[in-house]
This record gives sequence, structure tokens and C-alpha cells, in this order.
Amino acid sequence: MDHQTTSAPAPRPTREQLQALVVDIRRWADELGFQQVGITDTDAGEHEHHLEAWLAADYHGTMDYMARHGVKRSRPDELVAGTARVISLRMDYLSTDTQPLQVLDSPTSAYISRYALGRDYHKLMRARLAKLARKIEGAAQRGNYRAFVDSAPVLERAFAEKAGLGWIAKNTMLINSQAGSWFFLGEIYTDLPLPTDAAQDQKHCGSCTACLDVCPTQAFTGPFQLDARRCISYLTIEHQGSIDPALRPLMGNRIFGCDDCQLCCPWNKFAQPSNEADFLPRHGLASADLATLIAWDEETFLRKTAGSPIRRIGHERWLRNLAIALGNAARSEEVIQALQHRAAHPSQLVREHVHWALARHGVSPIA
Repeated sequence: MDHQTTSAPAPRPTREQLQALVVDIRRWADELGFQQVGITDTDAGEHEHHLEAWLAADYHGTMDYMARHGVKRSRPDELVAGTARVISLRMDYLSTDTQPLQVLDSPTSAYISRYALGRDYHKLMRARLAKLARKIEGAAQRGNYRAFVDSAPVLERAFAEKAGLGWIAKNTMLINSQAGSWFFLGEIYTDLPLPTDAAQDQKHCGSCTACLDVCPTQAFTGPFQLDARRCISYLTIEHQGSIDPALRPLMGNRIFGCDDCQLCCPWNKFAQPSNEADFLPRHGLASADLATLIAWDEETFLRKTAGSPIRRIGHERWLRNLAIALGNAARSEEVIQALQHRAAHPSQLVREHVHWALARHGVSPIA
């Protein structure tokens, strides 16, 4: 659940008191493991129109929740009445030893988006944000606070950009000039009229189109515009059904998410490694073997993905994604045996993708 605190009214703080509180907020955020905090008002401006146009183009695919809450996503006061400020925070997550490029270059290895290799960030960040909200409440002795981490309709990158945490880049991700883009975002909505930070004055992508050019499925329809229906992160995580056969060969060995548009970004040379133990890779998933992973039964899958964001796709889609990756791998006896082991799976979805993969290798499924 989202964390919410409400305190009894106290005398309205002066401007000087609010400025002093912001200094404390930044210190507390640092102590809680956040790398940056920014504060902005609740006017999403042009971002609301961009969201409406993106939804109208059906670029959200089957993510109906993106449209379900209407303008609440871009108007914090309509989600939480009385909200006057958005406190936006970021937390770095990239571990130093995950070797993403080497894994992508190894067709029999499974590529998992680097954010998902450790424990689920939602719980960790939500707990830290709740602590921060309580500290603010204790100091101000007034106000309402509600914390979010991907848990409600919040236009988080838009408000983070307005709060000065970076700029929304051509790959639609938030980039910070001193930290790249390997970080999570979280927010605290409050009715305290805190002083706001200056927004990023301009975008610093320049003429670079590396992220647009590298996308395996060409999911970008142009700068700052992503068609999620072609995005590998959407296909492997959000999409529940059959994956378009035309897109499957383009997915390579990516079985949960895709980082290509971050890996190629020049600004990520400034990314800082995370020292959060919970973000360290677990169960060897940073470079696991595809054949090994597709052999996991459901009990093994649930046990090894406990506390991980990977668990949300379930065992069926896990096997679907692995079947595609094995279909894209070089033909070998190990690959064929791994696929044949799942050729008679009870799930029609799994069987469809396994049979496709076997056909790619010129092999018929064993009855």
C-alpha cells in the first residue's frame, strides 16, 4: 500500500522555516540512501498533453492502467486532494559486476534487465520514503504526506524533470548529467508549500540518436516517442499473450526487460555504482544459462524469484520468454533438448513459443 501520514494542524510555517526544512529533507534523504532530491509544484504542463497523445496513438498496448485514471496521473491534487508539492527522489541501482554487454554477446546466456537482478526495489524504496515522510511530519508538525514507488498513477519522470533531477531524453528515460539513467524514482506528495527547485533548463541529447538507432525492435517512432507495443521490456514483462512472430527474432536473448537504450547512452559513463546490498544480483541471474532457466519448474521459479520483480510475470510467461531466446540461440544439442523438454507443456502459450523455437532450428517437437 502507499504510505500516507496525516498530522494535526499546527501553526503555518514561515518561509524561513520551510527553507530550513528543505535543508533537513535533503540531509535525511541522503542518510536514507537516496542520491538526489528535488521539489516541484503540481503543474505537469506540456507533459499532460504528451501523455494524452501517447494514449490516443495506442502506444500503451494492453497497459490499460495507463489510461484508467484519466488526468489523475498528471494532476497530483486530483489523486491526493490538497497536494501542493511533489518531492521527487532518485536512487542508483546499477551493480558494478553485471557485465551487460558480455551477456548480450553470449546467445546462450539469459539477459535480464539490470534493475531486476536483485530484490524488488518497490519495497525498499517505499520503506525509505515512508521514513522520510515521518521525519518531515515530525519536524513540520503539520501536513499530509503520501509516498509512491510505481504504485499509483503518477507521472514520475515529468515531475522529476520539473524538480531538477534531470531531463527526459530521446529514449523517454530520465537522464542526469552526473549520474546517467541507472536509477529508480520515488515521490512524496505533500500539502506543505515547500520552496521548489529549478527545472532542467534544457535537454542535453543534442544530435545523438544512439538510443533510437540501437533499439532491437525499432520501438521508437521518433525522438521522445516510444511505441510500447514493440518495446522488449513491454513484450517480456507487461504483455500477457502471444508475442508477434515478426518481433521474436529481434528479441535476441533478452528474457526480462531490455537495457539497450541505456547501455548505448553516452551520459551513462557518469553512472555511479550502487552500494545497496539489496540491489546485488541473486541466484546467478546476471549471466544465467538459458537452458538451465527453462528447466526450472514452477516451484523453483517461485523460490528463486521470491522478493524479485521477475516473479510478477509468472512461470508461464517466464517459459514463453525463454523459449524465444532459445529459438534465437545457435543450434546445439543442449538447446534442442531444453526446448523439447517443454514441447508438451500444459500451457498453449508456452507450447506455441516452444514449437516456434524448435522450428527455427529445423526440428519438430517430440509428441
